[in-house]
Amino acid sequence: MPLHIHQFPCLSDNYGFLVHDSESGETVCIDTPDAEDYLEQAALKGWRITQIWNTHHHADHAGGNAAIKAATGCTITAPVGDADKIAGVDRTVDQGDTVSLGAYTAQVINVGGHTLGHVAYYLPDAGAAFVGDSLFALGCGRMFEGTAPQFWASLQRLKALPAETMLYCAHEYTASNAKFATHADPDNATLANYVREIASLRAGGEPTVPFPLSRELATNPFLRADDAEIQARWGSDDVSAFAALREAKNSF
Repeated sequence: MPLHIHQFPCLSDNYGFLVHDSESGETVCIDTPDAEDYLEQAALKGWRITQIWNTHHHADHAGGNAAIKAATGCTITAPVGDADKIAGVDRTVDQGDTVSLGAYTAQVINVGGHTLGHVAYYLPDAGAAFVGDSLFALGCGRMFEGTAPQFWASLQRLKALPAETMLYCAHEYTASNAKFATHADPDNATLANYVREIASLRAGGEPTVPFPLSRELATNPFLRADDAEIQARWGSDDVSAFAALREAKNSF
């Protein structure tokens, strides 16, 4: 497969991602939590960084932009709604736009809610979506800037991706998220099995990222806000259940 995804830990609990197209020789950084780590990892792989695709403006996602651009001359793509807070932007994108890495095309999905302009990048030919802080394994981002209706609409766009899509989120939050998910949805047997698997992975020092959308559809309470069992506990409709879940997680 000519497209390679290199995942590595950086900062305290972030994951860094370098995506490399071996045919064109292009490499894109998905966000830039730590410039030094990204430049070092690219050098170890023998890859030349040509692009950065930012998902949103927070420093642990765009803080390395300037240093990486200075070192490599790469081009930076960022969400239009967050671009005024991101360094070195060459192109802005939003829902319906596309970006390219060699012959590969990524679809831009607006997933605003965590920040107003947050986007995800979906590579259908690779079956992969880079979702930043919009969605986590068994969780979703804290709603810093958006509204519950906006964020729920964003998650609906991710839910509509093919179920086999592998989701690459930006943090190793899964063990913590699992505790809240079990509280929110205590009778979910599929979730209980997933939680045991997570505990085993983390005990062995293994990452829980990436993960298939199909499993999140069955276990992530934030994606299940339209499910009757969730609404019986958390709200009378999709948005009210989602809002209640998000508020409860803030103080859990």
